[in-house]
Amino acid sequence: MRDNEYQRLDGLALADLLARGEVSAEDLMACAIRLASERAPALNALCYERYEESLAVARAWRQAGTFRAIPFLLKDSGLAHTRFPSSLGSRLLNDTAYVRNATLADRFEAAGLIPFARTTVPEFCMAPTTEAQRNGGPTRNPWDPTRSSGGSSGGAAAAVAAGIVPLAHGSDGGGSIRIPAAACGVYGLKVSRGRVPMGPSRGEGWGGLATDGVLSRSVRDTAAALDAIAAPEPGAPYAAPAAPASYLQRLSDPPRKRRIVVWRSAWSGVPVAPECVAAVERAAALCRELGHEVVEGAPPDIEYEAFVLAHANVLAGNIVLSVDTRLGITGQPLHDQDLEPVLRQGYDYGKALPAAQYIASVNRFHAIGRILDGYMAGYDAILSPSLTQLPLKLGELSTASGTFLDFRRKVATYGTFAAAFNASGQPAASLPLVWTEAGLPVGVQVVGRYGREDVVLALSAQLEAAQPWAGRIAVPRMA
Repeated sequence: MRDNEYQRLDGLALADLLARGEVSAEDLMACAIRLASERAPALNALCYERYEESLAVARAWRQAGTFRAIPFLLKDSGLAHTRFPSSLGSRLLNDTAYVRNATLADRFEAAGLIPFARTTVPEFCMAPTTEAQRNGGPTRNPWDPTRSSGGSSGGAAAAVAAGIVPLAHGSDGGGSIRIPAAACGVYGLKVSRGRVPMGPSRGEGWGGLATDGVLSRSVRDTAAALDAIAAPEPGAPYAAPAAPASYLQRLSDPPRKRRIVVWRSAWSGVPVAPECVAAVERAAALCRELGHEVVEGAPPDIEYEAFVLAHANVLAGNIVLSVDTRLGITGQPLHDQDLEPVLRQGYDYGKALPAAQYIASVNRFHAIGRILDGYMAGYDAILSPSLTQLPLKLGELSTASGTFLDFRRKVATYGTFAAAFNASGQPAASLPLVWTEAGLPVGVQVVGRYGREDVVLALSAQLEAAQPWAGRIAVPRMA
């Protein structure tokens, strides 16, 4: 199969070729590995590459599932897989090995998604840019190498945008799917809390903020992936509302008129770049053309600064858990070079954090969920910018210096529209509808009621059809 043909097809189209016997799993894996070898180094998007081994796996693969045998990438987020160690972007956690797969890793493979490498992340997945020192340099935006690919699923978004794979694993605990999707011009859906399994070794991530999913170049690939991975898991602490029989099939249903509220302003008066506002206005106009009722609105008061502190508290507590677990295994003391400065300061902050303050922070997330659920009673969806600015220049949000709380407050002025929906557990997606004259993507976010991924996906698919983006493939260049 020719690389240019492979790149222009989404995962379901490639699966159709597999089903008809026009290509083999090995053909597709060879394409993905060639493209990864050519493009990933300029992006610094991959780690733990297992190219030869994965070619052998593809050669012996028995086609199954919706995707049958599609090359795939796992995020370096600690999702357990016996073939792929993980580091979470940290020198301290480098080469963490696993004796069994996570439930989600097994579901990806049962769907016909064959991993051949991991994608880069910031340290502990705790930044909206991917510039971990462990990775030997930043992960670059495929549209502009002087800019960030976003984070924490920055490597995944860059690889999808560059055509290396049609879809890749991502996770989102404060915008970590949607931020890089917006920065790299791909589609990224954060699902409802409890929709995707996190077991068998844990039941929640970051106090219920985090969930897993995929980034893709087509809405239908994301819908098909969700069909494959979104089923209840025994013993899970959360259960999302019942899902439709098939998210993919629901995309074929006759469109329904939706009531959509548009946000142009952000919490706490955080400035929003004119390009980001213009992108939302374009999306709102498309929604009106599609027959939806579109009304003006603004975010409800959630005491945003207090939420930012609560988010920081929970992240700091999780830094302590990760670090102390590793030190307990190795029997070694913590050295200054083990963690980047902001994360080291976060560790110290977390060690001093009172238990009551951590619990109060999780309770604040639940309160935000009730506020936003009440707000959504009058709407089917929210339309907002994905980010407050265009993709950041590299180094603007580095963890190489500064204090943990100052860093978190800076993050909160970039991904302002993202993390509150992790607290509420609502589904939210970033769509690459608009591009600047200089060729940078500008993401637009669609948010649904809790449990209503079907509405987010259906509206996303309508907008994708009205203003297609799938033909845009980045060819990375060195800075």
